[in-house]
Amino acid sequence: MQTLFPIEYSTPLAVSSPFISTQDICQLSRDFQQWQKDKFPYVEVSILVSTRSEFVDKILHKLWCQHSLDEDQISLLAVGGYGRGELHPYSDVDILLLTQAKISDALSEKISAFITQLWDVKLDIGHSVRSVKECVKQAKSDVTIATNLMEMRQICGNEALTQNLYPLLAKDGFWTSKKFFLAKREEQYERHQQYHGASYTLEPNLKANPGGLRDIQTIAWVAKRHFVADSLEELVAHHYLTQNEFFELLECQDYLWRMRAALHIIAGRCENRLLFDYQGEVASLMGFGDEGKFAIERMMKRFFRIIGRVAELNKMLLQHFEYAIIKKNHPVEKIPLNKDFIIIDGQINAVNDRVFMSSVKIMELFLLVAQNDNITDLHPQTLRLLRNARRRLISGLMDYAECRRIFIEIMKHPNGLGLTFSLMHRHSIIAAYLPQWRSIVGQMQFDLFHAYSVDEHSYRLIKNIYRFSQPEHDNDYPLCSKIMQRIRKPEVLYIAGIFHDIAKGRGGDHAKLGAVDALEFSKVHPISDHDGRMIAWLVKNHLVMSVTAQRRDIADEEVIRNFAGIVRDEAHLDYLYCLTVADMRATNESLWNSWKANLLQELYFNTKRAFRRGLEKQVDLRAKTRENQEKALELLKDYECDANQIRTFWKKLKAEYFLRYSPVQIAWHSRHIIKHSIVKPLVLISPKPYRGGTEIFIYTKASANIFAKMVTLLDAQRLSIHDAKIISSKKGYTLNTFVVLDQKNRAITDSSRALDIANKLTKSLMKPLPKVKNKAAPAYIDNFKVPTKVSFIETATDKTTVLEIIALDHPGLLAKFAKIFQENKLNIHSAKITTFGEKIDDVFTVSNTDNLALTQEQQQQLSAMLCEKQFSI
Repeated sequence: MQTLFPIEYSTPLAVSSPFISTQDICQLSRDFQQWQKDKFPYVEVSILVSTRSEFVDKILHKLWCQHSLDEDQISLLAVGGYGRGELHPYSDVDILLLTQAKISDALSEKISAFITQLWDVKLDIGHSVRSVKECVKQAKSDVTIATNLMEMRQICGNEALTQNLYPLLAKDGFWTSKKFFLAKREEQYERHQQYHGASYTLEPNLKANPGGLRDIQTIAWVAKRHFVADSLEELVAHHYLTQNEFFELLECQDYLWRMRAALHIIAGRCENRLLFDYQGEVASLMGFGDEGKFAIERMMKRFFRIIGRVAELNKMLLQHFEYAIIKKNHPVEKIPLNKDFIIIDGQINAVNDRVFMSSVKIMELFLLVAQNDNITDLHPQTLRLLRNARRRLISGLMDYAECRRIFIEIMKHPNGLGLTFSLMHRHSIIAAYLPQWRSIVGQMQFDLFHAYSVDEHSYRLIKNIYRFSQPEHDNDYPLCSKIMQRIRKPEVLYIAGIFHDIAKGRGGDHAKLGAVDALEFSKVHPISDHDGRMIAWLVKNHLVMSVTAQRRDIADEEVIRNFAGIVRDEAHLDYLYCLTVADMRATNESLWNSWKANLLQELYFNTKRAFRRGLEKQVDLRAKTRENQEKALELLKDYECDANQIRTFWKKLKAEYFLRYSPVQIAWHSRHIIKHSIVKPLVLISPKPYRGGTEIFIYTKASANIFAKMVTLLDAQRLSIHDAKIISSKKGYTLNTFVVLDQKNRAITDSSRALDIANKLTKSLMKPLPKVKNKAAPAYIDNFKVPTKVSFIETATDKTTVLEIIALDHPGLLAKFAKIFQENKLNIHSAKITTFGEKIDDVFTVSNTDNLALTQEQQQQLSAMLCEKQFSI
C-alpha cells in the first residue's frame, strides 16, 4: 500500500479497485496525519487545510460508491468549513445527505451503513439527512443551519437534486440580507460576551475569541449573503475592502490558521482552546524556538496583536455593512463640530479624506470625543482613514508639541478616560503616541496570575480609576470613590497608571525603570515638577502597598511605621491606595476578593492614624496591653462573666496575645474559654466576616506537630488559609487563629456549615492525624516551573525571624512547610499565605527553641531543607 502524500495522492484511494477496507482507510488516515505533521514547517498552511479537505473528499467518494449510494436519488454535500474546502488536521467533517421528500427503507439502511463506516474509519462526522423542503424549513428558523447551507459543496450523488436547492437559498424569502446581517451580528455579540468582550485570555479559543477566526468568517458570511460573494477578495470590487485591507485579513487568517493547525497536530484531536498543556509545543512547532516560557510569550504577543487587528477590521466592516444594509435610504442626523469633523448618527466622521494629513488632527479627533457626550463611536470611514494615517506616521505623536498639549487636556477632561481612552486604546493610538507603550502591546506573561497582556492590564487599571471618579460606582468602591472624587488632580493617577508596568519585558526592576520613563514624560509635557515627581513616585512604589498588606502583619506597629515612612504623607497615601486597588482588580478579576479588599483598607486607615498621631510617637506596649484588657472587660459585662475568673485566665497568657488581638477578639475568646472543659479542644468560628474572610479560633494543648495538624485538617475541609496567628500560653496551650475562605473565595456565611466545620475540627484534633493522601494537582501545573526560593526579612527585633517562601503551588503545601518547621524545632508565631496564580508567596514569623531569632546557621539549615525539597508534585 503506497503511503506518500503529494497533492496528487498516489494512494489506494486513487486506485480503480471497487473495494477498500476500513483498516486500510484507518492506516491511510494515520499516514496522512503524519504527513501533515512532517510537512507543517515547510508548506503553506492553506495547502495543508485544502489538502485534508481533498483527502476526505476521496474517502467519502470511495465509500459512497462502495455502498452503492451513487445509484440512488440522493446527494452528499459538504457544509460549514468543510463546504469551504477548509479542513484543519482534526476538524469535524460536516456533511448533509440531501434526499427526495421520502426515502425507502432500503436507502435508509444504506445511509445508516455508510455513516457507521465513517465512524469506524475515525472521521469526526457531523451529519444530517434532510429533504430539500426540510433543509429550507429548518434553515429559515436557524441562522446557523442557514449559514452552513450557504457554504455547501457537492461531493458526489445526484447533482440535479442539489441544483433544486440552490435557487431556494438565493431567494429573499429564505434570509433577507438585512435579517441575516442582524442575526450574525447578534450571534457575534453573544459570543464575545462569553469572553466578557476581552480577547486577552490566558488560554484563548482560536475560533471563538473576539478577533479570532470566527470574526473573519462573520465578515465573509455577511458579504456572501449581501453580495453573493464567494470570497473576501470580491469585497474589494464592491469597495468595502481596500486591497491592503484584504491582504491584511489574509495575513491574519494565515497566522490564526497556522496556529490552529499546529494546535490540532500537538493535541492529536480537534482542539480550539490553546491550553497551557499545548502552548510550549505549539510555539516550538510554529518556529518560535524551544526556550519554554519565552517562546510562548513571543508567540502569544504575535497572536494578541493579530486578533487586535482582526477585531478592528471586523468592527469597521460590520459598520460599513450596517450603513449599506440597515441604514440605506434612511435619513441621517448630521451635527457639525468644526471645519474638519461632523457627527453622523452619533458617530464622529471626518469631512474629507485628507484630514489626517496633519498628525495633530488625530489627537483633536479624540479630544472632540471627550468634549461631546453625544458621540458614541468612530464612523467606519473615519476609522479607515485613522488606520491609514496611523501607519503613515514616521515618528510618534508625542514628538509634536500640540499633540502633547492635547494629550494632557484629554487626561484632565472629566470624560477623557471614558469612551475617549477606550477608543484610543482599541485603535492603537496610545501605542502611536507613546513609544514605550508600543513595546508592551500584546505582551503576555506565562503564568496564572496575570490574566491579561501588559497593555490590556494597564488599560483596565486606568478604567478602574476612572470608575472611582464616577458617582454611579460609589457603592462598588466606596473608599476609592470618596478619595478619587476629592483628589484635585486625577490626571496624576491616570498617568501613573499608564506608566506603572510600561517597563515590563526590558529586564531589571520594571517599577524603577518605569519611574524614570514617567519623569522624562512629565518633563516634556505641561506637567509641574511637583506632579511629575508624584507620578514617578507612584510608579516606583506601585507594589509597596499590596506587598505590605498581603505579606506583613499590618496589626504590628513597626510594620505600619515602616510603611508610613515610605508613603510620607496622606496625599501620597490617597493616590497609592487608589492605584493599588485599581491594579489588583485589573490583574486577574477571579483572584480579587473581600479578604484582599479589607487588608488594603485596614492598612490605609492604620497608616492614616499613624500620620495623624505623629510617626515620632512610639506606642507604649504596656499601656496598649492594659487598654485592650480594660476594653475587653467592658465588653464582657454584657455576658455576665466573672471579672476575677477572666483576670486569672489572662495571667496564663503572654503579653504578646493582648497586643496581637483586638478587645473584641479577646472578649470573644475569653468568655468561651473560661466556660470550656479542658478535656477537648475549643473551636470557634466567627459569625461575621473578618477582613472579608472567616475567622477560626482554636484553643488546644500544645504539641510538636499542632500547626501541621491544624492546617491539614482545614485543608481537608476545602478551606484556603490566608492568615494565621499562633500564640502559646504559659501553661502549655496554644491559641491559634486562622482566616479562611471557601472554594469560591468567599467567607463562610452558612451557620450550619460553620457548625459542621467546628464539630469536625474538634473531633479530629482529639485523634492522631491519619496519613493524608496527596491530592492530585491540576494538570496545568506541570507547565510551570517555579523554583523554591527562601529569603529572610530583616526586622528590628531579636526575638523572631521573618522568612519568605516562594514556591510552586499545589495541594498540601502549607502542611509540608509546617512539617519542616517541626523538624527544625521552630515556634511559628504567624503566617501570611498569598497565592499568585500558580505561585505561592508565604511569609512566616518564627523563633527557635530559645524563643529567639534564628541564628545564621539555623537560617542556612532551614533554607537548605526547604530548597532541597523543591516541593515537586
